[in-house]
Amino acid sequence: MAAKGQGRRRVRYCINHAASFGTETPMNQYFGTYHRFDTASKKDAGVLLGADNLVGDRYRIDLTMDGSEHRAWLVSRFDQRIGYFDPSFSRDLSILAARGLTLTALLSFIAFTEQPEPGHYWGEMAVVAYDPAEEEVFDTFLDSISARLQDGIRPQVSLEADGVASILASEGSWTPEKTVPLPSKEKGTVIMKSRRSLSEKAIEQGRKGNKGCYFVSWAFLLALVAAAMFALKSCGAF
Repeated sequence: MAAKGQGRRRVRYCINHAASFGTETPMNQYFGTYHRFDTASKKDAGVLLGADNLVGDRYRIDLTMDGSEHRAWLVSRFDQRIGYFDPSFSRDLSILAARGLTLTALLSFIAFTEQPEPGHYWGEMAVVAYDPAEEEVFDTFLDSISARLQDGIRPQVSLEADGVASILASEGSWTPEKTVPLPSKEKGTVIMKSRRSLSEKAIEQGRKGNKGCYFVSWAFLLALVAAAMFALKSCGAF
């Protein structure tokens, strides 16, 4: 059995922006960006705000047609459709998929905007497309991107050719130093999730079977609550 990183086909990589998607060249082997998604209903938004959808989670992208328009749906690890991309970006993703690239998305943040009434939930995903021949390498790379997103850090995923070469040379352990700020906050918009809370991290550890860490995390949370209650009682709050 070949050692990790040996015997796999190597190809040249580069970034192509949406405007150049129609150009067929052998260089189109990687794409990365942050892009807005929207929710179809408040029911979808309710699922999105729950513990089944955490910052840094990976999502499958289902490419469909809605009449004459492209629609790319985001599907969680629990097979729930939680949102979709706009028709133009969905078409771009369809072109990448037609070229044989693997598409994936990672949750960056969730927001709520009041206007127009009754308001709507939306967010952003880090979207990455790569050659499936390099799946093992990019799986490692995406794990590191996910870990940073969980801490509220948005690594730059729109990379130049040398950045993608660094991913390949490091077997996926390289991560970009540059980061991308959250969009400017507009009036009437609230960021609902942009990092994983301590309780969410505890839930995720439990799902992974790390029961010891799960119970320790919850014990820590309960201790914090007890300490807060004791402090309030000492101050005569109740």
